[in-house]
Amino acid sequence: MGRGGQSKDREDGPERKCIATGEVQPKFGLIRFVVGPEAQMVPDLAGKLPGRGVWIASDRAVIEKAVAKNLFTRAAKQPVQLPDDLPDLIESMLVRRVVDLISLSRKGGYAIAGYEKVKDWLMKEEATVLIQASDGSERGKSKLSTPYGGSFIGWLTADELGRAFGRQTTIHAALGAGALPKRVVEEAARLKGLRVSDGEKTRRKGS
Repeated sequence: MGRGGQSKDREDGPERKCIATGEVQPKFGLIRFVVGPEAQMVPDLAGKLPGRGVWIASDRAVIEKAVAKNLFTRAAKQPVQLPDDLPDLIESMLVRRVVDLISLSRKGGYAIAGYEKVKDWLMKEEATVLIQASDGSERGKSKLSTPYGGSFIGWLTADELGRAFGRQTTIHAALGAGALPKRVVEEAARLKGLRVSDGEKTRRKGS
């Protein structure tokens, strides 16, 4: 797949039902919540917290709808407390996950940054994912193309991408093949639903 986000060859895996849309879909496109000890609804991005899970699509509009219509309480079958600005909270949590995973990929030799290095990986067909900062120069970004059959991530800011590489800012990056890059693509796809409204523009709120 090109600049849509996810790779074509990812297995769907287990499915869950979104409490807001009623749609059944693979877990990688959903956010899991569990009820905490003080009746707080806790986002469980890793899907490892104990308790019965409540699932919702990783989409800002869908989450806002669920909050407005009190769907979390209905799904949990008990009164629950929700954090203020829940979509922004989830967005910031997903940003941290994506940045941390890119950083781990870099340390493992699966990620590089910088226009010339990225261009070299693309030419040698070593890259499976092209990452470009949402606030980078469109002219500069247009000179690089998503690897054939690979993925594109374009909704991290230059500051966020820079943190993953230990720099102040980064505009161009690429990932190679492997389990870590696949996880980056999956988590970035969930983040996209929280901040991209038209496929290109990044929601900067909460960043």
